[in-house]
Amino acid sequence: MTAQGATPGDLPRTQVREGALVGRVADGTVSFKAIPYAAPPVGVLRWRAPQPHGSWDGDRDAGEVGAICIQPPSNGDPGVGPLPMSEDCLTLNVWTPQQRGPEPLPVMVWIHGGGYNNGSGTAGLYDGSNLARLGVVVVTINYRLGRLGFFDHPALEADRARGEAAANYGVMDQIAALEWVRDNAVAFGGDPGNVTIFGESAGGVAVTQLMIAPSARGLFHRAVVQSGMGRQRSAELALDRPGRPSAQSLGRAWARGAGLPADATADDLRAASAERLLNPMPAFYSDNLIVDGAVLPEDVVEAFAAGRQAPVPLILGTNSAEFWWIRPSDAGAYGRTDDAMTEADHDALLAAYGGPEGYDQHVVSDLVFNEPARHLARLHAAGGHPTWLYQFDVVPESNPEPSGGATHASERPYVFDNLHTVGRPMGARDDRAAAAMADYWTTFAARGNPNGPGRPDWPEFGAGRDRLLEFTNDGPVAKPVPFTGRLDLIERFYERMR
Repeated sequence: MTAQGATPGDLPRTQVREGALVGRVADGTVSFKAIPYAAPPVGVLRWRAPQPHGSWDGDRDAGEVGAICIQPPSNGDPGVGPLPMSEDCLTLNVWTPQQRGPEPLPVMVWIHGGGYNNGSGTAGLYDGSNLARLGVVVVTINYRLGRLGFFDHPALEADRARGEAAANYGVMDQIAALEWVRDNAVAFGGDPGNVTIFGESAGGVAVTQLMIAPSARGLFHRAVVQSGMGRQRSAELALDRPGRPSAQSLGRAWARGAGLPADATADDLRAASAERLLNPMPAFYSDNLIVDGAVLPEDVVEAFAAGRQAPVPLILGTNSAEFWWIRPSDAGAYGRTDDAMTEADHDALLAAYGGPEGYDQHVVSDLVFNEPARHLARLHAAGGHPTWLYQFDVVPESNPEPSGGATHASERPYVFDNLHTVGRPMGARDDRAAAAMADYWTTFAARGNPNGPGRPDWPEFGAGRDRLLEFTNDGPVAKPVPFTGRLDLIERFYERMR
């Protein structure tokens, strides 16, 4: 690949499996954007596994990001990216250093969050330039969302071949993108034998799902889970369970509500407008998490407990005030915690949190993020796999929220060292925190261990060493996992709920 400037006629070019790409150069990095990794999933390919993209003739311009996948309004989430929006959205973006040596570089593949309903790899928040300057190739991807990405219906089952994968089309897209990276990383100076997947929130869940997906095995070699939960239970494809309808039952219920006939065919479903599929927005917990028996054969926590996850080095972590605004009595996917607890559970936790105020502010975050992260870390480390745990507690002075800590998703601009995307003033301590996180993450991608010279040591987790690295306003600090008493109570609560 040549990269000798960005003047007309002298743009960087490279050759991938499907054809030639023309990128851009800026500030020491070369980028190639809106690269299709699969055929547009439209028409008869809606609700089908991703298919290979055909080749093209001549040069394909890769200077601008592509369309985001179909999704509801973002409500200002900086992780969404610019319009337009289209079902033809299965593209990825690549950043690589302009100057590099002969050795292949580690590849980092980012999987965005957004509850499997929102987000894209095209957001400026996820621009990979600053990470690439640290000596890695960065890839960000789009994948199908909502009912276009996580959906089934008896009519679709009747239309597909025996054994054809179903329901988890968004996860299949992620796997197809990793296959594309395997086949084309060399074109950008990357090492297909050293790929790190990393993601936040639903993207963190995706990382753990890929760790248990048989068809993803061998496509990545390290993993980073940022606020990726871990205790969630999925619907099954066609089997209704008490209190948990199947994906097909949910699909039938949506179709009825959308006014489709009871005998709707697959053609009828595929003829529905994409906008119609957004109404009502599917819930992450109840609609978008599906055990299909093939792509995802079981729940994440069950696979980890049985040692069936990918045996790769793993970083997991959470933020110090993830869902500080959600109360356990709130209705919704994460709330109504009190309904599942015995009186003894509730009284013990109230005492552990120091009373109702602490319980209300922190128990949902502990239930959804903190205890599950510790649990998966323990299971992974018990299998003999290198594991590191962190907590992010950096809060800029300009933070307008009375959160008492780092809220959900607030670590993203630090990981990418893109603090300019936050939209409010950031200080020198934020710059230092971003530099540290970017260094730890890229070192982990390169070596399978986040530690390197010039930074505090990040202790490996496990074998009785329940220690983590806390990212604080004063810098990273190694310490025991905080609030173990209340996490232990939640662990026992989950064990009784099995």
